This record gives sequence, C-alpha cells and structure tokens, in this order.
Amino acid sequence: MKTIKKLLLVLVVFVFLFTTKTYGQEEPKEENKPVYLTVTTMHRSSDPTVDFSDWLKTETEYYEKVTSKNDLIIGSGFYFHYFTPDDTEVLLVSVYKNWDDIEKANDVTNKLIEEGWPDKDERDKFFKKQSSYYEDMHSDEIYRSLPFSKFHEPSDKPLIFYVKKNQLGNGGGAGFKEYFENITNKNSLIKGYYTHGHLWGANSKDAIEVFVFDNFADIENSFKENNKLIEAYWADKDKRKEFFDKYSKIFSGHGDYIYQNVPELHK
Repeated sequence: MKTIKKLLLVLVVFVFLFTTKTYGQEEPKEENKPVYLTVTTMHRSSDPTVDFSDWLKTETEYYEKVTSKNDLIIGSGFYFHYFTPDDTEVLLVSVYKNWDDIEKANDVTNKLIEEGWPDKDERDKFFKKQSSYYEDMHSDEIYRSLPFSKFHEPSDKPLIFYVKKNQLGNGGGAGFKEYFENITNKNSLIKGYYTHGHLWGANSKDAIEVFVFDNFADIENSFKENNKLIEAYWADKDKRKEFFDKYSKIFSGHGDYIYQNVPELHK
C-alpha cells in the first residue's frame, strides 16, 4: 500500500555517521538537545481533473488517525509555496527526538493506518484519493537542529516561514552566536527562529535558517529593525566593519524561500 506519509518516513536505508559543525565554529552553551527533521518536498498534482475541495478534510482525517497518535513524531507540519521558484511545492516536515525514531515511526504508522481504516477496501479508497492530490515525484532531506533557536507561539492563523538556505564557506568565519544573541533574538518582528544542519540529502554544505513571521510585510520590516539593532550594538563603525568582515565568511551564499503553514495540520 502506497501512501504519501510512507514516502516521508521510509527514508533511512543506512546510518551516516556525520557530525554537524556549528556555524562559525562556535559551540553555544545551551542545554536543549538536537532534534531530527525529515523534510519531503512534494508537488501538487497538475491533473486538471483532480478535485482539491476535500484536500484539507482528507489530510485532517489522516492527521487525526495517524500523525497525532504517533508519539515518535514529536512535531509535524504542511508548508505551501508562498514565494519560491516552484508554485507546486508542498513541504511535509516531521520532527523526531533521535535518528532511530525516524525508522521506528514507520512501523507505528503502519499499525495506526490499519486501526484507522480496518476495512481494506475503504483503506485503499482513502489512500488513492489522498495520493491523487500529489505528483509521484518527491525529494527527501534530513537535518539536525542547532542550538540557535527562538521558539514561537502556536497560532490558529497561517504564519509566514522565510527559509534561508545558506551554503557553508570554507572556514575562517566567526560571530554567528554573537549576532544571534544581539540581533536576531532581539528583533520583535521575528516571532520564531530555527537553525538546522545537513545530515542526509543532496548538499552537505546546507545550513538552514528559518524565520517565522506573522505576515509577509514583517519580513522587510525586520530587515529595517535589524539595521537599527546593528547600529546600536556596534555603534563604532570600525568595530562594526571588523565584525562583519569575519561574519561574512561563514557562508559562501544563500537562496531564499517563503512558505505558509497549515495550522490545522500542525503538531
């Protein structure tokens, strides 16, 4: 039986022994343990005959019968294209306490599916409908969280997620922790902030920053607020230049992606 969620969970073929380096070679003295995220990029079906009117109802049924009851999935969400190169993108994100739970969660999911739809014909009918909403193609990534975080409050309204996909430089950069503590963490327009390091996927230099906003306009306004905080913290222009000369070497470049979440499917 093929399901969208099984595509998400059947990711682990073998374990990579990989240690993520913290941005700028710094080790924050935070107590929170890292979590593991699987990110599956799906695509909405381009078939004009597909009726999407029951999409939320269908995914909510799956969420209530499976995702919400799988204790190994400690967090999950759907994120739709807002401003990205591909308007068909749908990100399915699941969060786990450790690497082993990614694989174990698949067994729990299979049991919950059989309990949720005990009649095989009804089960097949449901998953055929669910699968019709998406193209067959997908891509998978696994990340590990880093200690630089600003946790946002859950909302019953859609939020804006600005994803900055950085590429790590060749070393020599510094200052990420200082910038986070004195600029990002103090910017009131940034409701949430999360950092993730690559573990498994296409590009080992991926270093992800996720900024959470109430609305799209706050993204640009937050840049202005950053500038005010920067000028206040590094009032001396020479010291400011000295800091950013080092800070700019942490990453070699980045790409920008903006998504909007579905509050009803948030765990």
